[in-house]
Amino acid sequence: MSVAKRQLPRLIRFSGRPSLSLQLTAIGLAITLIFLGIAILAPVFQAWGWIQNPTESLINPIHDPPSLKYLFGTTRQGYDVFSRTLYGTQAALQVVVLATAFGLIIGVPLGLVSGYLGGKLDRILLFFMDTIYTLPGLLLSVTLAFVVGRGILNAAIAISIAYIPQYYRVVRNHTVSVKTELFVEAAQAMGASTGRILTRYLFFNVVQSVPVLFTLNAADAILTLGGLGFLGLGLPEETPEWGHDLRLALEALPTGVWWTALFPGLGMTLMVVGLSLLGEGLNEFINPRLRKDSWSQTPP
Repeated sequence: MSVAKRQLPRLIRFSGRPSLSLQLTAIGLAITLIFLGIAILAPVFQAWGWIQNPTESLINPIHDPPSLKYLFGTTRQGYDVFSRTLYGTQAALQVVVLATAFGLIIGVPLGLVSGYLGGKLDRILLFFMDTIYTLPGLLLSVTLAFVVGRGILNAAIAISIAYIPQYYRVVRNHTVSVKTELFVEAAQAMGASTGRILTRYLFFNVVQSVPVLFTLNAADAILTLGGLGFLGLGLPEETPEWGHDLRLALEALPTGVWWTALFPGLGMTLMVVGLSLLGEGLNEFINPRLRKDSWSQTPP
């Protein structure tokens, strides 16, 4: 009597001999979780007295270099760079989550409806989304930021305008290919309503790539937010934000004050790298065909 082997999940089976892509995914996940923990625990650290209030200026020596007392040094305004860098993580995550969520909430339903119904509505939406998609994302965000003004919610709205067409195109193209499958035609023949077909039969079959796109857009949103902050269009001046701090640090760079620009820039870079690695890793797990194709094309 033979005992059948129980199949382990793919991620667990890979853990025995992790590939380079899996290792990079683990690194990206670890970096992302670290920044998430920093964003959550920053107010706790301040309440315990471990870090200063990042919005209080002129309470520290000006341009004091990194030391045991000021780990990342101080700025010309007397801010503690360490506390502002930690709190910059919180502001970045808030804007990024809102911006990508807005793009997902608007783009995915529009893609579903457009791809399934087709016709004139599909042509109008496709033309409109393609027009937005051809424009540079940063230019769109800067233009909209002038209109809506500063603030976490306003910055998220300004950034999300560039992501709506991406979700729309991915979901719409998948919907067009899936709506001709037999299970969809069977549901139509049984008299299922359009809403039921979209939510029950199509939705979970066309959103496989959405988590990957969400992660990669989050990495891009951090850079866009940094660009808006550098131009003075992102968050209010009293809010700790990496792009705004980099703008203030430019004045001190010629005098040899490097720490005011290094640590906010390093925080932004590490967070973008972590989310990018996580997104690429998710892409390989969700779309295993891409991994097999890349392996088969690799020369011996």
